[in-house]
Amino acid sequence: MKKTVQLLLSIAVAVLLIQTLRFKFTAHPESVYIFSKIGMEPYGRVGIGIFELIAAILLLVPKTVWAGALLTLGIMSGALLMHITILCIEVNEDGGLLFYMALLIFVLSLTILWMNRKNLPFIGKKL
Repeated sequence: MKKTVQLLLSIAVAVLLIQTLRFKFTAHPESVYIFSKIGMEPYGRVGIGIFELIAAILLLVPKTVWAGALLTLGIMSGALLMHITILCIEVNEDGGLLFYMALLIFVLSLTILWMNRKNLPFIGKKL
């Protein structure tokens, strides 16, 4: 049961990460606006997209799920921080969709990481 829940959570997070990549990699105007506003256009947009792709792949490989969850936590921490400090919760009248999606992905990744805490290198065996 635990493995099934973990797999479903990992797939959900990977799908959410992957579905946003087309906006980053095709220079969608909303994505360009967001990264311009935080001073990371275009290299930050493409770089974050690459890291999100790597995280999604890691989440789908059983031995690296913990690494994918950890990387996703880092990415979403940055996204949430940018929303709170620079962008505000609502961006371009989206009703806060991007902020709440980042928050959801953060919570799901934290859950996946918690479920895999025994697989973490160096500290996992001690937990």
